[in-house]
Amino acid sequence: MKRRLRDIPWAVTMLVPSMALLAVWTVYPLVKAVQNGHLSCDSTGNRCTDAGWGQYKVVFLSNEFQHALLVSIKLALLTVPAGVVFGVGLAVLADKQLRAIGVFRTIFSSTVATSVAVASLVWFVLLQPQIGVLSDLFSGWFPVLKNPGLLNDHGTALSAVALSSIWANLGFTFIIVTAGLQSVPRELYESAYVDGAGSVRRFTDITLPMIMPSLLFVSIVLTTRALQSYGEIALLTGGGPNPQKSTTTIPYLIYGQNSIIHNNLQIKSAAAVLLFLISLVFAVVQFRGFEKRVHYGS
Repeated sequence: MKRRLRDIPWAVTMLVPSMALLAVWTVYPLVKAVQNGHLSCDSTGNRCTDAGWGQYKVVFLSNEFQHALLVSIKLALLTVPAGVVFGVGLAVLADKQLRAIGVFRTIFSSTVATSVAVASLVWFVLLQPQIGVLSDLFSGWFPVLKNPGLLNDHGTALSAVALSSIWANLGFTFIIVTAGLQSVPRELYESAYVDGAGSVRRFTDITLPMIMPSLLFVSIVLTTRALQSYGEIALLTGGGPNPQKSTTTIPYLIYGQNSIIHNNLQIKSAAAVLLFLISLVFAVVQFRGFEKRVHYGS
């Protein structure tokens, strides 16, 4: 016991740098955003009064925020399930002891090193109506690829952005699920095979239950990324097409150059805090939803 007490100063000393960075880059900005969200200022931003927590309610119930929240949820529904399914599928395919399988693993995981800007530029070129490769190949079956273009049509713009996001996050999902698959004891598969279980039965009864912790982690990260999507929106659609604003997510409402609250720091701060709370709620819901299905340890 005395030895543990003597280790406390060393432990605190080791934690100080990380705690300082956390305080400066996370805690302080969050506290400052909460404070700014309480203020109501004039057009010059000089005369401010304390509007209290009521301002958060006003922002949350506003038509602009409700629309952006709906778009963000739609984007999450488009990207998270598809991203998890594709990631699991590729991980299962690559989880084989085959010759040169490492080459395919490298290809499948390559997008983890791709930034949002690069991924968005790639898909912008592919979907561009005039010179896009996909537009030239498939415009005969899907005329919308040429006129007006997936990114310019209010009915398809969000799906096109979701396609870019799924591709960009696929490498991350593949790596996490692959790590989960490698922790599954091979004896379980061998026993199931001896008992006559087919590949589908082995996947549903062994693989899925054993990688549930990985799937929980991936789903929470992908959901948070979807709710915080900004870079791909700004580069691909600019929050449009207008006037429907089909791809204006909450982050774009906060930071976008074309946003109606772009110059209102107080409203932007309130919206940012609400985004944090919404992301937290989604994470808690996912934890509770997976609670009975996630088992740690083999």
